[in-house]
Amino acid sequence: MKKLIINSYEEFATHLGKELGTSEWLLVDQDRINQFADATLDHQWIHVDVERAKAESAYKSTIAHGYLTLSLLPHMWNEIIEVNNLKMMVNYGMDKMRFGVPVLTGSRIRLVAKLANIENLRGICKAHIDFAIEIEGQRKPALKGEAQFLYYFE
Repeated sequence: MKKLIINSYEEFATHLGKELGTSEWLLVDQDRINQFADATLDHQWIHVDVERAKAESAYKSTIAHGYLTLSLLPHMWNEIIEVNNLKMMVNYGMDKMRFGVPVLTGSRIRLVAKLANIENLRGICKAHIDFAIEIEGQRKPALKGEAQFLYYFE
């Protein structure tokens, strides 16, 4: 997989309306889910109780927290793009975010990203990224939405 390299606002803007890339597949295993449950204090049984989930869940498996899936976006985003010549980058916001289908434990997910809009706000690059987090072997994505990042180029 080849990363998209961006060195300036002008370079970034040439990708308007285009797919920026796709990350590698990432395994969402029970250990990752348990660590997220510990970090967020969300120990709902559908996430952490393997035996109960097998017996009582409609999915017959534990599932990842929706916010765990979302929290993996920065890691997968960094697999797609490298933005150079920055003072800093700020996660600015999320819009139109919708959880589609659950991520069953043991599934692999990846990010697909497209540059939906780009603005120059007095020297600050505001990038609007349409994204989908896909599940290997599934038609519907786990999560779709728009992320906004602020890039402060030097």
